Amino acid sequence: MAEKGILRKFINEGFKTDIQLLGAETGTSKQTYTSQIYEIDSDEEITLYMPTEKEKLVLLPVGKRCDLYFYTPGGLYQCYATVEDRYREGRIYLLVMKLTSNLRKHQRREYYRLSCSLSMVSRSLDEDETIPEKSRDTDIELKPGLPLKRSIIVDISGGGIRFVSDYQYPVGETVIVRYDLMMPGGSKRYNIVSRILASGELMGRPGSYEHRAEYVNIDDDTREEIIKYIFNTERMHRKKSV
Repeated sequence: MAEKGILRKFINEGFKTDIQLLGAETGTSKQTYTSQIYEIDSDEEITLYMPTEKEKLVLLPVGKRCDLYFYTPGGLYQCYATVEDRYREGRIYLLVMKLTSNLRKHQRREYYRLSCSLSMVSRSLDEDETIPEKSRDTDIELKPGLPLKRSIIVDISGGGIRFVSDYQYPVGETVIVRYDLMMPGGSKRYNIVSRILASGELMGRPGSYEHRAEYVNIDDDTREEIIKYIFNTERMHRKKSV
């Protein structure tokens, strides 16, 4: 069973959750569905939004064993659970899960990716520009006057971004990316050193390129701010869709 009071110390309503089905006999993981925490009912029971696949509800059978993964600002947490009940509340379809193991920190470092459309500018880092270890964006001293190229971020996480542009960076290139996020106190600008992990031309869109980049030497406070922005935005999207 879950330890007394541990759930609200590490997970909360609105957190993204992966529901991974377990095989009846082998205990091996099978199909995975994405959901969110609707309510924490007790230390041993939580309610999730009913997952969907291709815009259709996935009616998981009562009694089905699952492996749950919770994406939180503090990292990835995991526990085992069983489908206890399914019901409808107004226009919302819900899934009650009974936890059958303690919540534990999962060693795999993953960040929830938020689909978005954010304006961004970037350029390759000049060889004379050095970045201190674990640097805040305010610590980065850039050469003035070097041109920045425009692009659109299509998803963002605490670990990096995916963006689309009309130019291409080579894989392994170190770049500086600049974008603004709307925070509780207003818009805030971020300058973050990133490394290009993948780059390729979009199918059916000649001259358009998609890049995947990871943050380099980002400090913990900056990463935490970005993660909080993602979770707050996801909660607002969920409220609007209900």
